[in-house]
Amino acid sequence: METSLLIALATFAFISTVTPGPNNMMLLASGAQYGYKRSLPHMLGIVIGVAGLMISTLLGIGALSTYFPYCTVC
Repeated sequence: METSLLIALATFAFISTVTPGPNNMMLLASGAQYGYKRSLPHMLGIVIGVAGLMISTLLGIGALSTYFPYCTVC
């Protein structure tokens, strides 16, 4: 891997780790309003959704979308 790509990847990983994203903000609000136990399904849904995104990326769904575009008329 080239040094420039490694630096870009490390920077992205650091920034995405230390900054709160929209999922964390939703969980914070849900936990504050409804409590921990009632927010557990929300947490589980986020975990499953993020895992699904990672698996689809791993399987190359992004590459498939370039070969089979969603909208051929647009």
